[in-house]
Amino acid sequence: MAGIDITPDAQGKVRDIYDLGDKLLLVATDRISAFDYILEDEIPHKGKVLTQLSLFWLDLLSDVIDNHLISADVADLPEQFKPYADYLDGRFMLVKKADMFPVECIVRGYLAGSGLKEYQREGTVCGIQLPEGLVNSSKLPEPIFTPSTKAEIGDHDENISFERCAEIIGDEGAAALRDLALKVYTTARDHAAECGVIIADTKFEFGVIDGNIILADEVLTPDSSRFWPGDEYAEGKDQPSFDKQYVRDWLNANWDRTGAPPRLPQEVIDNTSAKYLQAYELITGKPLA
Repeated sequence: MAGIDITPDAQGKVRDIYDLGDKLLLVATDRISAFDYILEDEIPHKGKVLTQLSLFWLDLLSDVIDNHLISADVADLPEQFKPYADYLDGRFMLVKKADMFPVECIVRGYLAGSGLKEYQREGTVCGIQLPEGLVNSSKLPEPIFTPSTKAEIGDHDENISFERCAEIIGDEGAAALRDLALKVYTTARDHAAECGVIIADTKFEFGVIDGNIILADEVLTPDSSRFWPGDEYAEGKDQPSFDKQYVRDWLNANWDRTGAPPRLPQEVIDNTSAKYLQAYELITGKPLA
């Protein structure tokens, strides 16, 4: 979907980034990625859900950590973007530029995904020894910080140990990110639990502005987190989810990972859109505007 006829200065799997000199314009598209591929099909409302949910969390977490947000009001759009206000409304953020840390800060509260696979092999997650007897989707005794490298589009993020994280960004920086990531996660986890949503794990990105560590990029969205319905949770099996795990599961069942991913059936597109909207509505307590 060509929402804007202005070439972005950078593109992520989902976001288009425009460099405005002293700030950035981040635009969340309806693109969806899985297994490091950007899929051909888009998911209606997805970009707005990502942006509006991030804005919700940035506000809720503002007492825990500062962030990079300047405005998400169309009245504050630069002149060259105002012709696209209808498309941009609800899916953009004007943000301060930050010096971003070159690691992704993953916090896991439950055993799933790559963490489950490592635990089944070695009894650890990112080198952290865990108790024996845990199973698929087990709640961990305490949330754990498991950073990863940041990969270019098409490459895989690599899980790394805390020690490797400290080698990359320094002991002080690694300790600060670990403590902040755990604090942000537990604050959000407790809010979501009251809304009937389990945040199994999530990914944060942090940067520095004027010497202070800030929270940046998307925050606690269905793209960066595993959201599970609390009333259906039972350990020992895969959980139903409010995130793009639904798309991953369909691809796993219909694609052997050779060549380009297949097109998504309309049913999968519609159901995925509904899951994103439901996550937003449960966590914020209101429908997407």
